[in-house]
Amino acid sequence: MTFKVASSPHQHAMRNTAGLMRLVIYCAVPGIVVQGYFFGWGILVQLILAVLTALVSEGVFLALRKRNFERALGDYSAVLTAILLAISIPPLAPWWIVVLGTFFAIVIVKQLYGGLGNNLFNPAMAAYVMLLISFPVQMTAWAPVQALTQFSVNLADAASVVFTGFTTDGYSLGQLQTNIDGVTLATPLDQVRTDLTLGLTYHESLQNEIFNHGMGIGWAWVNLAYLLGGLVLIKTRAINWHIPGAMLGTLAAIAAVMYATDASIYASPAFHLFSGAAMLGAFFIATDPVSAATSNKGRLVYGAGIGLWVYLIRTFGGYPDAVAFAVLIMNMAVPLIDYYLKPRVYGHWSKRR
Repeated sequence: MTFKVASSPHQHAMRNTAGLMRLVIYCAVPGIVVQGYFFGWGILVQLILAVLTALVSEGVFLALRKRNFERALGDYSAVLTAILLAISIPPLAPWWIVVLGTFFAIVIVKQLYGGLGNNLFNPAMAAYVMLLISFPVQMTAWAPVQALTQFSVNLADAASVVFTGFTTDGYSLGQLQTNIDGVTLATPLDQVRTDLTLGLTYHESLQNEIFNHGMGIGWAWVNLAYLLGGLVLIKTRAINWHIPGAMLGTLAAIAAVMYATDASIYASPAFHLFSGAAMLGAFFIATDPVSAATSNKGRLVYGAGIGLWVYLIRTFGGYPDAVAFAVLIMNMAVPLIDYYLKPRVYGHWSKRR
């Protein structure tokens, strides 16, 4: 009989790494499908490029290290990282954006730290921030939902834009970002931020055509789909509720207080919860078992910290969406959180006075 000792985090759902990664991917499918429905075929192109780059990059790097790359590739961790990055960038971003980002996530953030289980930061979010800081124009070139654009984009057009910058009919990405009146459309978070700087109120900003009943058209359904997948992950015990619950609860609570203080300049809690990458970040990104806190109390603090940073950066910072920055900031705080909130060792006895 052998007694195995392993460091936390422990997985209690009786699944191996590959099984857990596949389950997370399966639960992300509803969100990806809905996202593709509203934002077009470019998402599929980005997913294919990201997954291929991740597999090749990890395979070559492990081969150079003389490691068993077949076993490593079979754990699906590289595939999941690639998927999370691909669905976080604009669907029609140039091909080299997702290739460079995926290579950075796999080789620099993951493998140079020792591979799966050793990375300090969430690989997908570290790559996203690197791309956003280095190539802000390409990383903020989100096209509006297809229902609001003046040009339809099929799979061939999406692939052509990603690789050449133009559709098969010669339309540029800038033209694809405009409505029938030729006005460039932004994401809901960016639209509200811009309007507030121009002196408009929050409710006046919501009169823009990209909104419907206070929600960004398409974005609310995308977030609901990721919420559904996240609840399945909690139900199957693939993740704990503590991180997403604390993150979303903190984000909603702060937004509610600020909205009650001045509804003319602060967005509602529902707007924050169902815009941008709120649900994707809460259930699929922040819950990364390697870079997140390990104890239940630590997870609550970790998730609450992410929710706090998301609101602060969205409202007062320089970027409309802030999930990636918030996750990386709290990744840096994980060692401190785990040090002070580590659970008591089983069997520990303390003398009471």
